[in-house]
Amino acid sequence: MSPSPPKQWRPSNPVSDDRGSATLIGAAMVGVLVAVTMGMAVLGTAVMARHRAQAAADLAAHAAATALPSGRHAACAQATSVASAMGTALSGCVIDGLDAVVTVDAVTGVRQWRARAQARAGPA
Repeated sequence: MSPSPPKQWRPSNPVSDDRGSATLIGAAMVGVLVAVTMGMAVLGTAVMARHRAQAAADLAAHAAATALPSGRHAACAQATSVASAMGTALSGCVIDGLDAVVTVDAVTGVRQWRARAQARAGPA
């Protein structure tokens, strides 16, 4: 058994040296993951605001239709009260015959984005 020849030392080539590349790939993947997570969070808050606006519009329209025998102003005041109690803002209240048409805006959490919903209620 003859001893193996010693390995010759060669200086590393800085052009083809790939040490540290896994760190860069890992950092890039973390950045992409953070960006996707932030995007999904923004989308989630917008969807939640839309659902909150629709629920508030439905309840405000029902409250306005219930208070309609007391007059148009009382009906819209009741709709405003219900919408504000649900954390939304009433942006429109129209009485169309025996129906109340209510429009509600909700804040999404993203600057200058608003969720808007409309509902109609009246006798069946």
